[in-house]
Amino acid sequence: MPTIADAVLLRSLSADALLHGGSLPDVLAGRHGMSRRTVVQRLNRLAAAGWLVKEGLRRPRWQPGVLRQVSQRYPLHGLQEHLVWQRDFAPVLDLPAAAGSLAEHAFTELVNNAVDHSGGQFVDVSLRRDGQRLQLLVADDGCGVFARVHQTFGIEDAQEALLELGKGRLTTQPDRHLGQGLFFTSRLADLFDLHANGLTYQHRLWQRRDWLRQAPQAGRGTVIFMSVALDTTLSLAQVMAEHGRDGLPGRLARTVVPLRLLSGPHHPLLSRSQGRRVVTRLTEFLEAELDFEGVPEIGHAFADEIFRVFAQLHPQVRLSPRNMAPGVARVIDAVRAGA
Repeated sequence: MPTIADAVLLRSLSADALLHGGSLPDVLAGRHGMSRRTVVQRLNRLAAAGWLVKEGLRRPRWQPGVLRQVSQRYPLHGLQEHLVWQRDFAPVLDLPAAAGSLAEHAFTELVNNAVDHSGGQFVDVSLRRDGQRLQLLVADDGCGVFARVHQTFGIEDAQEALLELGKGRLTTQPDRHLGQGLFFTSRLADLFDLHANGLTYQHRLWQRRDWLRQAPQAGRGTVIFMSVALDTTLSLAQVMAEHGRDGLPGRLARTVVPLRLLSGPHHPLLSRSQGRRVVTRLTEFLEAELDFEGVPEIGHAFADEIFRVFAQLHPQVRLSPRNMAPGVARVIDAVRAGA
């Protein structure tokens, strides 16, 4: 395991090895105020762990190993995310084609979100590649994504803010964004965690579920972590096609509404106002899957607002409930039978 001191070297070690392979110990010694001997000892240790490849004995040349990492901090003002990807990250990581395409999309989307929406000053970005996966961390020092949704749309409850984000096509700058980036990006990753305003939103590709939980977080801003397998065969086109319909690839025409994000011990789904929150903005989609997994029961008024009132007013939107507990299915069937 790298030591804390080694971690300082790791922030730019892969890029440094590419740029200064033959003079790497001297470059690092001068930069960090260490003796050359100390640097060489650390480089040998990191090479043994897989971070470097040492070529030659008398005048060794150091090259990036199987393990690679790039960590950078950028001022948000004027930041062009595609340029830093092309300059600082893509050449160093040397990714397989499919994983590289997903990584580029996720990197540019998440960094651009920090630039356009966070209201912060800096963003920290780290990409780490090991033998099996690629891990991306993007952290800004802004107000936090849930607070931004509250400020823009007046949604008081964080769970309701997350529900709206989870639907997709929600943006605080509609003249510049479609509001689809975060939705698609979360579904490209094997593992996706978003931390902001004391909450954690999680999505797992292998379970296709969304979770919301309370999580203490120090500091401000939004922190997003995602992981993608290096041998992934998933593509952005596949994810877009899964959520598009009727010749609209790339446009989010189908959404999934995980009602577990709105429900909970202190949030039973009973009222018409909750039902109206669920169907808010569903007219922007052609189909909405309402996922009731983890919801043991619902109220008649809640179901009536969705499956009779909304359904009659907007017959062009296909509502597809799924994963219903028996009691939930009975209420929905009763409402539909009386429609």
